[in-house]
Amino acid sequence: MKYISFIKDNGEQRAGWLDGDHAVDMHEASKGKLPRDMLTFIEQHESFADIVHETVRAQSKEGRYSLNEVRLLSPLPRPVSVRDFYAFEEHVKTARAKRGLEVIPEWYEVPVFYFTNHLAIKGPADYIEKPDQCDWLDYELEIACIIGKQGKNIKAEEAESHIFGYCIMNDWSARDLQAKEMKVGLGPAKGKDFATTLGPSIVTKEELERYKKNDRYDLTMTASVNGIQLSYGNFHQIHYTFAEMIERASADVTLYPGEVIGSGTVGTGCILELGTDVHRWLKAGDTVELSITGLGKLVNTIK
Repeated sequence: MKYISFIKDNGEQRAGWLDGDHAVDMHEASKGKLPRDMLTFIEQHESFADIVHETVRAQSKEGRYSLNEVRLLSPLPRPVSVRDFYAFEEHVKTARAKRGLEVIPEWYEVPVFYFTNHLAIKGPADYIEKPDQCDWLDYELEIACIIGKQGKNIKAEEAESHIFGYCIMNDWSARDLQAKEMKVGLGPAKGKDFATTLGPSIVTKEELERYKKNDRYDLTMTASVNGIQLSYGNFHQIHYTFAEMIERASADVTLYPGEVIGSGTVGTGCILELGTDVHRWLKAGDTVELSITGLGKLVNTIK
């Protein structure tokens, strides 16, 4: 299944799934048995499984809308939280080398993350506003997983059962603000505060099973600006798996359904890595397209 959130012509915000070139309103199509919003659905998705299957099998015309009739939002418009990890070795090496630094030994000992603003979530086709004081705006090509089951001190070998699904994530970065802040030693903070895009849908684990190789997924990841491809990588190159990230995130802390875990940027997945001799920083009017095998395309334009 590919789960989505959207706004209908009448202004109602609903949750549902994609069916070809149609959006299905799960609440309407199930005659009120399924919830209106995605967070409630994720929190109780195991108990809703039979109703979802019945609704899909019924193939009712009720609750079906052409994608031209709706506006897609982030599939999870208001996550409970967003943690973003730093899990691709190539990105870490290159980004640190730009600052004249080597990868510290501790990076190989434990996956690390920071919290970003879960109230600044954008969706497919949303405009991204460049912060007023930012001249070095960057995209970041990532994958996110959405927690679907509560747990604390989750072991890596048990983490798969806590994942509801996956989506594309663009961790927009104000690099000049970030560079100044991080000299203080408290993380990117305002450099990441203004926008994170998730979408276009949350793809369930079953949909991605054919791409799985051992404990990783073989998913090609690309990013283009104004139709020109700049970034190319593969999710299989990740150093730390989502299972290992979940183990770390849940150590002594309870994870709840609706929390988002970001992978960090794939190698070559941002302008910072590529260098401004390859492409200038982003400016108003630029369109950024992230594409990942099995997860679709996520497109935003800078305002």
